[in-house]
Amino acid sequence: MKNLSNHKTIQLKPKYKIKKDNTPSYIYNEIFALIKRLYIQTQRRPSMLISGVIQPLLWLVLFGALFHNAPVSLLTSNTKYNSFLSPGIIIFTSFTGSINAGLPLMFDREFGFLNRLLISPLKSRDSLLISTVFFIMTITTGQTIFIMLFNIFVYKQNNQNIITILSMLMISILITLSIASISICLAFLLPGHIELLALILIINLPMLFSSTALAPLSFMPYWLQVIASINPLTYAIETIRYLSNVTDIQNHEFIIQNVWINMTLNSSIYLLIFITILSIMVVKNIISYKFE
Repeated sequence: MKNLSNHKTIQLKPKYKIKKDNTPSYIYNEIFALIKRLYIQTQRRPSMLISGVIQPLLWLVLFGALFHNAPVSLLTSNTKYNSFLSPGIIIFTSFTGSINAGLPLMFDREFGFLNRLLISPLKSRDSLLISTVFFIMTITTGQTIFIMLFNIFVYKQNNQNIITILSMLMISILITLSIASISICLAFLLPGHIELLALILIINLPMLFSSTALAPLSFMPYWLQVIASINPLTYAIETIRYLSNVTDIQNHEFIIQNVWINMTLNSSIYLLIFITILSIMVVKNIISYKFE
């Protein structure tokens, strides 16, 4: 309402009413644009993509050569050490790629691009989380497939069918989703990329050594067995190890015997699904609170 000098009042109304597009295609285009932006960044800086393949490949080759002449039954129960090691390296590849998922968001925070995204007409701010998780999931899946092909053609581990390979990929994707969501959450909570990189360096190798990637639980001291039983990577590694080394899969056979409980194949998969859903829900609530 506006008062004029002749005491007449007029009401200002917009000529056209702006309507927000809430159709699903608008949301998909929004997520697609954010994912495309991340792919362009990777294309311009491919070092992270290449290092995500080289690092686990070096672990696989060097540790496989280190224990090549060791007694087979000492660690792996009459299984070649390369066959024992490869499931751990597959999960380590997914873990290494997903733990770096928060770095693009952290750099967007520091350079001011995140503020531009937040004030842009996004249908939902969940698009930022969905696009980042989908991007890192595709990257780590490609790296995991490369490690699997390396095992098949170099170490002649060609006893796996397509169902087994797809199951192994699904297990690695579950680890990727849970770890990537936590990394994205840390990108919003930590003050800068130096703190995030320091935290990644601190937890990267301890997560590997406190799992069954390099040695079975029976080979560890009791205190390390307790830590490995808490580590979710252990259950993913043992699930993939069972799928890759056994031709006749038995759902009621114990594949993990930790310090508390014996886990079957189904129970291990259910546990990984529960951990993934729980981490995504908790991280989503934390990010929503941070936005407010």
